[in-house]
Amino acid sequence: MKRFGQVIRLKPGVLESYKSYHAAIWPEVAKTISACNIKNYSIYHKDGVLYAYMEYHGSNFDSDMAKMGEDPKTQEWWAIMKPMQDPIPTRSAGEWWADMEEVFHQD
Repeated sequence: MKRFGQVIRLKPGVLESYKSYHAAIWPEVAKTISACNIKNYSIYHKDGVLYAYMEYHGSNFDSDMAKMGEDPKTQEWWAIMKPMQDPIPTRSAGEWWADMEEVFHQD
């Protein structure tokens, strides 16, 4: 299992809509997340910034993320979410949510 932390900003005025969508995540999107070996997935908010935590339990992360990106319902979900988000300028090339470095973990 590999842990991931990611960060992205929210555009002003969209927090309640973003929270509402996630409070009633589409079942097809939740199913795809699970099918792509993502578990223990959480998103936190503070001062216009979203922080995500997830655990990957598969053996080929890139392949599973490609599979997720090819799912039509997930693409539809992202088409709604992406206009609400504002990627941080220091993200790596190809990232939307910027990966964070884990500096401490304790089980």
